Amino acid sequence: MREDTAQEQGLDLEPPVRMEEEMEVMEEREVEERVVEIEHPLPCLSESDTQGIIKGRDLFGYVGIEAVLDQMRRKTMKAGFEFNVMVVGQSGLGKSTLVNTLFKSKVSRKSCTPNYEEKISKTVHLQSVSHVIEEKGVKMKLTVIDTPGFGDQINNENCWEPIVKYVNEQYEKYLKEELNVNRKRRIPDTRVHCCVYFLPATGHWLRPIDVEFMRRLGKIVSIVPVIAKADTLTLEERLEFKQRIRQDLQANGIRVYPQKEYDEDAEDRILNDKIRENIPFAVVGTDKEHQVNGNKVLGRKTKWGIIEVENVAHCEFAHLRDLLIRSHLQDLKDVTHNIHYEAYRVKRLNESNANGLALSPLTLENGTLEKSDAESHL
Repeated sequence: MREDTAQEQGLDLEPPVRMEEEMEVMEEREVEERVVEIEHPLPCLSESDTQGIIKGRDLFGYVGIEAVLDQMRRKTMKAGFEFNVMVVGQSGLGKSTLVNTLFKSKVSRKSCTPNYEEKISKTVHLQSVSHVIEEKGVKMKLTVIDTPGFGDQINNENCWEPIVKYVNEQYEKYLKEELNVNRKRRIPDTRVHCCVYFLPATGHWLRPIDVEFMRRLGKIVSIVPVIAKADTLTLEERLEFKQRIRQDLQANGIRVYPQKEYDEDAEDRILNDKIRENIPFAVVGTDKEHQVNGNKVLGRKTKWGIIEVENVAHCEFAHLRDLLIRSHLQDLKDVTHNIHYEAYRVKRLNESNANGLALSPLTLENGTLEKSDAESHL
């Protein structure tokens, strides 16, 4: 009776077996669709996965994201760059000549001072000279900080203190500008980005003054050691001297640039390992040109021939130039800001939190106060 009634009402009753078969077919289709989704995931992001990568082949058309690089390039070229390099070493090691050779222009303190006469300073005092160098539309404000009087005295005890004080003063200036309520849109950067330390070509071990200076300064600034006037050593003597210096640096725990702990990835590690193998750089500097095989080259003329400054077979000046300018200039600035300045900033803010809201006067390592900073507090 129930079947007759259902047929009269237009209902089509199917046997239970057929319904179960259709349910199994539907479940198999759902499983196949899930497998297809797993094998070919869609580029859109789900709620659980917010770090998906959408590459160019997944986009519907050209978006123009790469134009950001052109925008950054134009803004940076308009603003220009700042680079501050300090040269430290005894008088007569060719610091001014090497700086002029690096930038192929008269940028050293001696070259910019008319009627300059070399005099041995009784104390270490720092002098800085700034220039704006432009090459192919790129402007760079270069500041060279010289340290006349360093290591020239009979008693060189604590001769590094004025240099430590100067480096910390530049960090303090930047920190105060940063903490101002109405600070400048672009804070002038006078921090020392690199310190080129000149070692005399003695062929022996590092002197106590060299060890003490690099041990102290290596904690607050990036140091690049170089062997000055390396043409006074034979190739065998140069190689032995470099090995002894590397042993001294490791034995005394001296940190020179580039440090292994700052390598960001495997590619940087490979490049920096090659640089670390050449440290310290054996360099020769000159601003005079000579004819070699019909070409003008920078070099030093001797009775035995011409020592070409940019020839890697003669000296390692090209490696030093590539490190400071062509490959690691921006990294030197980043290490200064993110490592050395950040460590100084944390230290000073911790001191201010311990003493109150205002920054306490800046002190040297021996505990003496600086007059300029003791008068003014934030």
